[in-house]
Amino acid sequence: MKQYTGHLQKMAARAVPGSGCADRVEYDLLLDQQRIPLNALLGSVLTLEYQGDIHCCHCGRLSKKSFSQGFCYPCFKKLAQCDSCMMSPEKCHFEQGTCREPEWARNVCFNEHIVYLANSSAVKVGITRGTQVPVRWLDQGATQALPIARVATRKQSGLIEDCLRQDIADKTNWRAMLKGKAAEVDLAAERDRLFELFSPQLNSIIASQAVGDIELLFDADSYAFDYPVSRYPEKISSFNLDKEPLVNGRLMGIKGQYLILDNGVINIRKFTSYAVTVKVGE
Repeated sequence: MKQYTGHLQKMAARAVPGSGCADRVEYDLLLDQQRIPLNALLGSVLTLEYQGDIHCCHCGRLSKKSFSQGFCYPCFKKLAQCDSCMMSPEKCHFEQGTCREPEWARNVCFNEHIVYLANSSAVKVGITRGTQVPVRWLDQGATQALPIARVATRKQSGLIEDCLRQDIADKTNWRAMLKGKAAEVDLAAERDRLFELFSPQLNSIIASQAVGDIELLFDADSYAFDYPVSRYPEKISSFNLDKEPLVNGRLMGIKGQYLILDNGVINIRKFTSYAVTVKVGE
């Protein structure tokens, strides 16, 4: 039996060329500086035991509770990455001079972002930094993805997303995502339908920004992903380390940021900064 102890982080996911048209997704479980390759552990018994400590992923402060997936309360209140505009970029207030961390925002929010369509349980619209392609899609468990716009700032991506989500979802149905592979969708046809449906609104957004800041993508390459899942659960039952500090089961798959065990699922990202002991084997 192998044993590891450390603080949970968001699982590292990467796409590598597969034998078919879809890229194969590989995962590592991260505990502080330790990396545990997970794909090779399919079928193995996995135990996660919460040690009762949470240390902020930003400042390291001991915290009784995790805020915004891994932060202590003071950091949650002061960091720009925890502000509400990160979830709703169209509400960016940088120009009003009220940004919590202007320098951080200049480095993160004022660079290339991608607006995309993805299919994890159904078609959804989303945004991500250009540097997070394709990781953002893997974190959502998307089996298909298609970039549909390239923009210069995060706020601009939020304006487009806010427009398109009048017709399609902007969130993943995680329960449906974990029940099986989503039916294949023609994302290019869906892009064309949305561009036509919202043509006046999109043209207005483009016209309101600096020339060249927003580029609608009509011929971007699509992506497809194959996740390491040997069996999907018929019924979704999720583990909560705050209520159940000991999780034990046989690893049947990994998808999105979830470990799929034979007796339930656990969202690893939700428990970022939790100190745990992980055991592999009977």
